[in-house]
Amino acid sequence: MTKETFRKLENYMLECMKDSAHDKEHIYRVLYSALDIANKEENVDYDVLISACLLHDIAREEQNKNPSLCHAEAGAEKAYKYLTENGFDVIFAEKVKHCIKSHRFRKNNTPETTEAKILFDADKIDAAGTLGIARTLVYQGAMAEPLYSVLPDGRVSDGTDDKIPSFFQEYKFKLEKIYSRFYTVRGKEIAEDRRKTAESFYNDMLNEVSSTYNNGTALLNKTIK
Repeated sequence: MTKETFRKLENYMLECMKDSAHDKEHIYRVLYSALDIANKEENVDYDVLISACLLHDIAREEQNKNPSLCHAEAGAEKAYKYLTENGFDVIFAEKVKHCIKSHRFRKNNTPETTEAKILFDADKIDAAGTLGIARTLVYQGAMAEPLYSVLPDGRVSDGTDDKIPSFFQEYKFKLEKIYSRFYTVRGKEIAEDRRKTAESFYNDMLNEVSSTYNNGTALLNKTIK
């Protein structure tokens, strides 16, 4: 890929990125992680990979405005349209489209190509460790979602089987499970290096909140006659 092509794609990406949890720095981290993973893989089409990394979240704004939309599917179509209208080959655009469409954890669009698998892993690495925790909290703050839910009996839910969005719910639904979802050896290796810090953060927060509620409700019941 030429520097001119890279800058062209980069500039388009920068025009699209509005989400603080999925900002341009997220894009660069995903790109850099993807290149790290690709260095251990064979027969990687770097033009497809770099393009997909740069464009994989360009429909985040659309999803934020309309949660019924999937940013991966909408972004795949948006990227395909941009590429084909700006001189890129249709076959190339289709390859990039597949990578973007299949990069989302919550969807069942399985990555089939080497480049798609690398993008999937690189994006999930950015949801691992303390970085993944921080990004989740930033995003949920922007969405006005709580840290946790309280069960009918007054106990703090650990997030398991929660229907209401919260940090604990997101941790149990996604952040805790991503480590078993990697396609590449290098991707899994990077993620595993970050796993303990995320587990420690979640467990510490759960213990702190639960002890506050357990002690506080007991004291309140003694105080109120």
